[in-house]
Amino acid sequence: MALWLVAALGTSASAALDVEVLRATGGLPPHIVGQFEEPLAFQQRRGGPYYVFDRRGHTVYTVDAAKDAARKIVEIGQEQGRVLQPRGFDTNPYGWFVVADAPGGLQRVQIFGPGGVFVRAFRLPDPLAPSITVGTLVLSGLGSIQYPGENLLIGHPESGTLFAEYSEAGVALRGIGRLRPTGFEGDRDVHLALNAGLPLADPTGGYYYVFLGGRPMFRKYAADGRLLFERHIEGPELDETIAVLPTVWPRRRVEDRELPFVQPTVRAAAVDERGRLWVSLSVPFTYVYDARGEKIRTVQFRAAGLVNPTSLFFPGDGRLLVTPGCYEFDSR
Repeated sequence: MALWLVAALGTSASAALDVEVLRATGGLPPHIVGQFEEPLAFQQRRGGPYYVFDRRGHTVYTVDAAKDAARKIVEIGQEQGRVLQPRGFDTNPYGWFVVADAPGGLQRVQIFGPGGVFVRAFRLPDPLAPSITVGTLVLSGLGSIQYPGENLLIGHPESGTLFAEYSEAGVALRGIGRLRPTGFEGDRDVHLALNAGLPLADPTGGYYYVFLGGRPMFRKYAADGRLLFERHIEGPELDETIAVLPTVWPRRRVEDRELPFVQPTVRAAAVDERGRLWVSLSVPFTYVYDARGEKIRTVQFRAAGLVNPTSLFFPGDGRLLVTPGCYEFDSR
């Protein structure tokens, strides 16, 4: 882990003096990464194989712990046990994983056991909610799905709450979090888009919700759903972004509706084993917050070049897995 000064980072003095540059300590070798079209998740459970979710390839791969070879375990297809137009992916502590996709525009969640054995699937109600995207990558809605244990978390502001907890059978168990005020309550689509976000289980207890678009912020909730605190995400690296936040958004046609095109201010987020929240921004910086919601680090990731994460995953032992590139960093 290195601490670079102003000249090394090419940013202002106020932004650069406290920026840590984390250099890749490993990852998947190039001959394996070259097989993937768009690796959107790179995960591993302690002692187990690696999983790679290739969104554009409509495929889930497993990679052995020695990183010698990649094997397809879920492939493209509309039928159950295959995926089409995938949006989200996550693994749980027991070696199972979930893939959220949208064949024919219908929202589907599929659960697989170790090795890619199909277990079950269910569909979600299908209101077409405004989404937050980076290019063709959908970050919100099904793209926000998390599988922290036996239940699932999905960002769901169109329901009137920020996120919902579902059973593995697809039963909605509860909604958590009130929508934040946006000033655009009169335009439902914009209001919902500015409330889209990532629900994250904290392994030390409770949940975080990180808003993706508009003014960047996050909330912390207790395990019973009570709001504990709210924090604005601020720093000199974000000053220009916040200064030019739009008040009018272009609209584009999605299926049979015109929806606002809201770009993200946050690209990825995850919670480490110590309960610290890592938030990767639209600018190539990542802020780290302690359990009280206080910012304690500003980080940049470097491998062959600067890496602006599209996903973060903590498998334990201080390791951090990052896409794009399927790199490994020491987060300590």
